[in-house]
Amino acid sequence: MQLELIDWAFVIGFFVVSLAIGAIVSRQAGKSSADFFLSGRNMPWWLLGFSMVATTFAADTPLLVTDIVRADGVAGNWAWWAFLLTGMLTVFVYAKLWRRSGVTTDLEFYELRYSGKPAAFLRGFRALYLGVFFNVVVMANVTLAAIKIGGVMLGYEYTTTVGVVILTSAVAVCFSAMGGLRSVLLTDFLLFLVAMAGSIGAAVVALDQPSVGGMSELISNVNVKDKLAMIPSLSSNTEESKNLLITLLVIPLAVQWWSVWYPGAEPGGGGYIAQRMLAAKDEKHATGATLFFNAAHYALRPWPWIIVALASLVVFPDLESLQEAFPNIAPDQVKNDLAYPAMLTFLPHGLLGLVVASLAAAYMSTISTHLNWGSSYVVNDFYQRFVRPDAEQKQLVRVGRISTVAMMAVSALLATTVLENAKQGFDILLQVGAGTGLLFILRWFWWRINPYSEIAAMVVSFLIAFVFAAASWLDLGAISNLASWEKLCWGVGITTVVWFLVTLITPPDDDVTLISFYRKIRPGGRGWDRVINKAKAEGVDLTDGGDGAAIGLGIACMIAGCAAIYSTLFATGYFLYGQTPLAVLLAVVAVASAGYIVANWKKLDADAPAVESVGPPANIAEE
Repeated sequence: MQLELIDWAFVIGFFVVSLAIGAIVSRQAGKSSADFFLSGRNMPWWLLGFSMVATTFAADTPLLVTDIVRADGVAGNWAWWAFLLTGMLTVFVYAKLWRRSGVTTDLEFYELRYSGKPAAFLRGFRALYLGVFFNVVVMANVTLAAIKIGGVMLGYEYTTTVGVVILTSAVAVCFSAMGGLRSVLLTDFLLFLVAMAGSIGAAVVALDQPSVGGMSELISNVNVKDKLAMIPSLSSNTEESKNLLITLLVIPLAVQWWSVWYPGAEPGGGGYIAQRMLAAKDEKHATGATLFFNAAHYALRPWPWIIVALASLVVFPDLESLQEAFPNIAPDQVKNDLAYPAMLTFLPHGLLGLVVASLAAAYMSTISTHLNWGSSYVVNDFYQRFVRPDAEQKQLVRVGRISTVAMMAVSALLATTVLENAKQGFDILLQVGAGTGLLFILRWFWWRINPYSEIAAMVVSFLIAFVFAAASWLDLGAISNLASWEKLCWGVGITTVVWFLVTLITPPDDDVTLISFYRKIRPGGRGWDRVINKAKAEGVDLTDGGDGAAIGLGIACMIAGCAAIYSTLFATGYFLYGQTPLAVLLAVVAVASAGYIVANWKKLDADAPAVESVGPPANIAEE
């Protein structure tokens, strides 16, 4: 399609506003690394929540959802819907703990929680491992999606499309490098509104296609009927049905959510979600931001994408039809995810410009966040910690800006030479993070976990992922033929056993560090009894400020939050399917669950520690 003047007005106007925001806040952001990476720690919950949602509204997300729906139906989305359990656990248990820690990045946590050189090594290594490797893979996946969108919607040749995407990424690099997290947050607010409007508009146009004929005709179409179930069928006894049930529902809900580290859905919080919690005004705003993010991410956004994906099964029923419609796209790039931008080619002018701007917004939001988050690791947890501890603030900001540009360049190279589709990058990240999640959950509540535990988990999970990848490339028989869920379970099982054994056979952290951590964070739980008793023997009562975590109430609210959001998600779906009574019943469940959270909100907020301590008790520190 060719963009007309009105379309270009939307796109160019959006770019100009984004750059203007970066320029306006650049002076404030350049004052210090805390201003550049955490916006001075005074951000409100609603702005942080919008930013979290906008960041996960990546250009590759609707393509991933389309890929999943076309292959496995709506129920296939449990591959990421299951992460709601992780998200709600973060809301009601971990958000306040992160904000209470007062660190600049979540990696700084390592030298707060652990002691000695192993803690320092872990912090420095993960600064490069997560800040560079993981960030580059995520940004490459998003960039690949942008290249596909440009190639389909605009009809450009591959090299031209790559050039357009690089230009778009340059805008993201500019405003994130100029304004730091503050510009990212402000532009994210605009990005979310534009992106949401674009996705809804795309769904309306998809349903209006003559071959689709509206929602009622869509759900009765022969190509779509077997893709509508939101929960895999439990009635069929066929081997294929059992495998789908295991793959789409059992593994995500029973294993994946607590055992896998994935950006934006880290067990126990972390990454750019932690960065925004750390930038909040206080614990209440950190909790509110994370709650808003999970509600919007899982209940508000999925259905416009799902509708477009289902409609694509009518218009482009197979890969051959996609290749025929877009002969300029290289055959190895024609996968199911291509169907989403293919459906956008039916948009009328004006709306086309809005949707192109919305996809550019989604792309830039994710890129800018990952650049700022990744460079915060490089600067705070590697450069300042190990290279130049005495570096001035302006120098740290300069290094952050340089690393921002460098990471974008590497991710663009990876996107254009290695990756082929959105699901590929998603699976790679899941497998690399398999088995580490339980450790990230327990390290706040079990004193015995140490830096060797995390090093073992990180190394083993990566090696297992590498073995599976090499087996697939080399076609090594039984290993390469394992289903993705089998590989995930093997990775989770082996990694979890290894890090648990390493925890038991390696020395624990020193008492000074453990007591200092407990006084500052007050995580609560029986896993700290040994530390509490040790401190009491030294004349220090670590329980005099109360249990700062309210774990039991937090888990109860987590369950209620999951019920509220899942019920809202499914109520929306059943309403669209025309099953109104079931939709109303689920809506009642959602309201009741939300009411439970509201009734207990003040109790959750009332458990903050009475004393904020940043160091160990004097008589312990002197030993």
